[in-house]
Formats: sequence, structure tokens, C-alpha cells
Amino acid sequence: MIDLRSDTVTCPTPAMLEAMIQAEVGDDVFGEDPTVQALEEKTARTFGMEAGLFCPSGTMTNQIAIRAQTQPQQEVICHRNAHIYLYEGGGLAYNSLVSVRLLTGERGVLKAEMVDAAINPDDVHFPPTSLVALENTMNKGGGACYQLNQIKEIAEVCQKHKLALHLDGARVFNALVTTGDEPAEYGKYFSSISVCLSKGLGAPVGSVLVGSHDLIKQARRVRKVFGGGMRQAGYLAAAGIYALDHHVEKLREDHQRAKVLAEALQDCSYVTSVLPVETNIVIATLQDTTPQHFLSQLEKAGVKAVTFGKQDVRFVTHLDFLDNQLDQVVGVLKKLNRQFA
Repeated sequence: MIDLRSDTVTCPTPAMLEAMIQAEVGDDVFGEDPTVQALEEKTARTFGMEAGLFCPSGTMTNQIAIRAQTQPQQEVICHRNAHIYLYEGGGLAYNSLVSVRLLTGERGVLKAEMVDAAINPDDVHFPPTSLVALENTMNKGGGACYQLNQIKEIAEVCQKHKLALHLDGARVFNALVTTGDEPAEYGKYFSSISVCLSKGLGAPVGSVLVGSHDLIKQARRVRKVFGGGMRQAGYLAAAGIYALDHHVEKLREDHQRAKVLAEALQDCSYVTSVLPVETNIVIATLQDTTPQHFLSQLEKAGVKAVTFGKQDVRFVTHLDFLDNQLDQVVGVLKKLNRQFA
């Protein structure tokens, strides 16, 4: 079965497994796991930040960042399709007791003027705006990327109004590989960044939250309350270090395969449109069939994808998806084209 439901479905490579086995570990809750510390320091340094915190998931790092930088009854600005709003179980409300101002930007990307216009006045009738959250790449936008100048302009708005700026960097290295920006530049603009290791980079578990020393100190307390403290987590952290060292450049291959897949879908009669492909996510809109029926036929032919809206399906290329499998999937799509004709 060729699984293109997500880039989270990858398994560690033999070399990554060897790095995990060889990891030096200790009890991280006691602050005694040297490999976890090395991962946190490495990730923070990469993004021009002071410190990092290793957590089980990107949802946890996002939720910790929001909790640590807001107060109850305040408001967070994000896109209406943001992961922190749609796919984190209502955590904004439950964990941080904040409300949300939802914006609409093309392919999930916000602009500085939109953010500026959404900031609440100092009026008792409105929740105080406290944090802006961006997502890069934008999942629901088909892997759309922010350009560095867009981030800079939004950061200037946040600085002007004394707001925190958080990045959900679930696929941040996909964006960086595409734009050519240096990750250390991000440290100039964001107060916190969630860096996922278990998507395109292929680690089995984990995300790192990076920020200032003070923020990460507070974040560590929040992680404890969330039950995110792990013990000999260095085995997992070693996979993250290996991924950062060896898998970033491989993302270019994922992006190229995604473009080929998008071209194949555009040639299918049952597809009305495909979102522009910048990274490793391909979102196609169907006609004359339902996503459920299309996906059932696709799975019978040995390929998995997911529904992603009323008439949309999503494919995600990844480390375990190779050229010969790409050829197979293109063949299946052509066969279904004849079937649906």
C-alpha cells in the first residue's frame, strides 16, 4: 500500500534507528538527558533563538506557546483554516481560555494589513488582542509558503502593538527549502516557533518549541501541567538530531514528486482544479464523484489519500515515497480516469 495520507506515516531509516540506539540518555524531567539538551540547543541555534523545549507533538508545542504568551479572556489572531483552530481539539479555548479572531487570506497566508485591522481597540467590550499565529507551510492552503518579507511586515505590526508572534512550523523546513530563506532569520521576527520533526523530516516522534530563555522556562512549567514531561527521551531526540542533519535537503525530492503528482491529477477528467504546488502537499478538487468514492477506488488500487473538504482530496509526498511508487500512483490515476470517464 502506498500511503500518501500524510508525511507523518514515515518510519525511521536504518541510519536513524542506529543513531537512536546509540543515544546517550538520562532522565529529562530531572534535566539529565544530554541528547534532549543537544536537540533543544541545536534547534534553537538553527532558528536564531535562545532556548528550546522538546515535546511529544506539534499540537503540544503550539498549545504551550499560546498558553505561555496569553492570559484568559485575551484574543489570538489566526487564519480561519489554521491548524491551531481546526485540528487541535479546541485547545485554544480549553487550555488557554482565549477567544480567536479568524481571518481569511489567500491559500491561508495572512498579510500585515489584515492583521493590523483585526487588532481590537482598548475597550472593555472587546478581548485584548495578545498574540498572532502564522502557519508555515499552510496545510489547508496546499503547502503555501510565507515569504520572509511578509513575515517581517507582520512582525512589525506585532511589535508596534506589543503582540507576541507565534509560528506553527509544522512544515517549516519545507518552506525554507522552497524560499531559500535562512532559518536564523526567523528568530528576528517570531517570539516562539514550533518546529516539527515527525513530518517531512521523518523522525518518529516530536516537536521542539524555541524562543527566549524566559519563554522556554515558562513553557517547561506548562509542559509539566500538560503531562508532556518524558524520561529517557534522548532515544527520540537522537532521531530529531539525525533528521536535522540528514533529511532537510531531501525535502526537495518530495516537492518535485508532488509537482509531478499534481500534473497527473490536472490531466484527469474527474479533477476540476489543483492548488498550486510549492512544497509536498497536493490538494485536488473533484467533480462527478465524491471524495469518499474516489478514495475507496484509489485504495482498492493500492493508494491511500484523505478527504480535505466537501469535494477536495489531499496527497502528501514524503521520505518513504520514491520514484517507482510515484510512477505507480500516476498509473492508478490514469486508470481511474478511464473508469470515471
